[in-house]
Amino acid sequence: MSTGRGKKQTFVVEIIEQQKDTWQGQIHWIQGNKKESFRSVLEMLHLMESAIATMDSQEP
Repeated sequence: MSTGRGKKQTFVVEIIEQQKDTWQGQIHWIQGNKKESFRSVLEMLHLMESAIATMDSQEP
């Protein structure tokens, strides 16, 4: 993970269901124009981290 400050990223999180003490739903990454489903909060955070890393690697 980068230690510098990258560009701001916007995510829209839709919680569809709550099972086994965690969330299931969809996350929409606005800048990357991608939508992914997730089965847990941990998976949602991993998707966000991957999107941010993608943007960081594309910066000059």
